[in-house]
Amino acid sequence: MSVREFLKQRAVNISVGGHYTLANWFDKKGKPRTFACRATRVSPFRMLVSVPVVGKVGDRVTSYFGDFGKLDGQIIDITAGGFLLELAMTLSRRQKLASKLTWLEQKQKNPKILDGRKHARIIPVNPHSTLTFADGSVRSCFIIDMSASGASVSSDAQPPIGMPLAVGACVGRVVRRLPNGFAVKFVEPQNREDLERRVIRPALLLSGRTKAAAHSEEIKPASTSRSATSAP
Repeated sequence: MSVREFLKQRAVNISVGGHYTLANWFDKKGKPRTFACRATRVSPFRMLVSVPVVGKVGDRVTSYFGDFGKLDGQIIDITAGGFLLELAMTLSRRQKLASKLTWLEQKQKNPKILDGRKHARIIPVNPHSTLTFADGSVRSCFIIDMSASGASVSSDAQPPIGMPLAVGACVGRVVRRLPNGFAVKFVEPQNREDLERRVIRPALLLSGRTKAAAHSEEIKPASTSRSATSAP
């Protein structure tokens, strides 16, 4: 089945964050790489997922979503920045997923709960953007969430803590590692109204390893902070 055909079928349009691993995608230590993702349309049989690393048709995927739990499947079609996953599960598990989807669809009608943190986290409609490093290299990335002070990012790149870079047009530094990516703190707080426009940039969508990724799994840190401020 193609993505176009799936969009015509009965399914729930929803935004649910999670993480996933692709078969045969490992880090330098030989451990499976974990990336952030977001389910955007789900049925009891298939799921359309927005991702930072697409993979290819036929790849096996293991994913986990807080609302759905662990979901295994196989990529049956790809789209710009995402893939269509054919879900592999037992009949009883599929029935439970169907019930969960019905409940989530009803829950969507309720007002959103406000985030009480100082800088509320925002989940962008389009999660794909770019990372620009001090040496001028550019890599695609997936924005897990963002706020006026920083962003949580998932990417095939694994920059070290302290590395200066730009997420879209917002300059910052990597401040900590996450299970499925890393956190960037912006040098200057951003205007909330302009945040999505500045953070989200057309991404270099990946369907496999780029040449840069093949040469190195980790980009070397810049020697000075001045280089970071020159990033767009």
